[in-house]
Amino acid sequence: MTSAEIPSVSETDILEAVATGNPAALSDLGHLVRIPGMAWPAFDQTQLERSAEAVAALATDTGVFDEVRILRADIPGTDEQGQPAVLATRAARNGRPTILLYAHHDVQPPGDDALWETPPFEPTVRDGRLYGRGAADDKAGIMAHIASIRAAAEVIGDDLDLGIAMFIEGEEEYGSRSFAQFLSDNKEALRADAIVVADSGNWDSTTPGLTVSLRGNARFTMRVRTLDHASHSGMFGGAVPDAMMATVTLLSTLWNADGSVAVDGMTEREAATPEYTEETLRDEAGLLPGTTPIGGGTILSRIWNKPSVTVIGIDATSVAAASNTLLPEVTVVISARVAPGQTGQEAYEALERHLRAHAPFGAELTFSDVDLGNGFLVDTSGWAVALTRDAMRDGYGVASVDLGVGGSIPFIADLVREFPEAQILVTGVEDPHSRAHSPNESLHLDTFRNAVATEALLLARMNALTLPQ
Repeated sequence: MTSAEIPSVSETDILEAVATGNPAALSDLGHLVRIPGMAWPAFDQTQLERSAEAVAALATDTGVFDEVRILRADIPGTDEQGQPAVLATRAARNGRPTILLYAHHDVQPPGDDALWETPPFEPTVRDGRLYGRGAADDKAGIMAHIASIRAAAEVIGDDLDLGIAMFIEGEEEYGSRSFAQFLSDNKEALRADAIVVADSGNWDSTTPGLTVSLRGNARFTMRVRTLDHASHSGMFGGAVPDAMMATVTLLSTLWNADGSVAVDGMTEREAATPEYTEETLRDEAGLLPGTTPIGGGTILSRIWNKPSVTVIGIDATSVAAASNTLLPEVTVVISARVAPGQTGQEAYEALERHLRAHAPFGAELTFSDVDLGNGFLVDTSGWAVALTRDAMRDGYGVASVDLGVGGSIPFIADLVREFPEAQILVTGVEDPHSRAHSPNESLHLDTFRNAVATEALLLARMNALTLPQ
């Protein structure tokens, strides 16, 4: 990449445009948070359509894009279509590169409203944070893109030759079921030299993070059966194994005594991690005073580079309906995080082998609803990574930290497959206290402003580059 011959752009002016545009950006973010757009069919899908329309209007109003469309893609293997996504594009001019900006406008369900201090879809500011479902994950990512484009366009004006594609997905929280097909259908419109995935986090509220590794995932449902009908626990208890006994016994084999994963075939990755104390873990995770961390090795290696297994759902008799009965079957949902370097398929196969081998009392196991995703390791040698680190330093005022993330963004594997030459930059506006997916999700307002400043500087600096011939 070489510098282009364009009029000098004042980066001070860029930062001032970000600051003056911040109130409008937060107001627009509040409007998005008020729309309860959830991709699960059980929720009102007209709200998700409203959300897509609101994002499309914001993209159109920047005045930057040549075309803004709301699109759906088919879900492979079904007769269904995916949820509405927004695709906004402008062509590069005069040899400038193209950047693809990704975020998603769908959100997690709020869960129990009683656990929220303020209504989940009523944006509320307190103590320097904006509270509401989607305020951080990932409507703040959308507004970071919109606000940075506004600032860059205001200062650069007619000399903005950078190609920009913006893809705002509508089903990330629901598994991105049509994502791969959407990429295939719109491959030329989405083709870019660098891709910013604004759906991750930062080291803390004042220190930016560039995510360079992500764990994969393997999620599935397992049904455990021991009886063909329920039986009286007094009449047969002590001789007949019920499904709950079998399930509890079986699940306990997944972990070692220290809580680390005990599944043969699930791998670990060897990589150095920054210093991170147990005190910080307790603060950020909300660990109770008498509860100890699990696993071995450095704390961040356990989160970034080793597998984890969590039981996230169980179908059995409720406490309110409990009776003296031997249960014939129990169903659980298991979610595993997979170390970078191992595929989700390999991890799932190891888990299924383990569970079948350890099924107690001859319990009958049935597996279904398997959902897999691969981890991701970033090549940090490219020009776009260096440019992003510099923009983070100048946008936040401190050097960035290369992060591993314990969570998963499985669709990045689709991006790598479709656009192997593109450099992928995983960024975000969340901090460790954002509580994404949890009650009282929030966005740190200073972090948001600094994230916008970072991306606006990145756009301006990319606009001053030409691609090699």
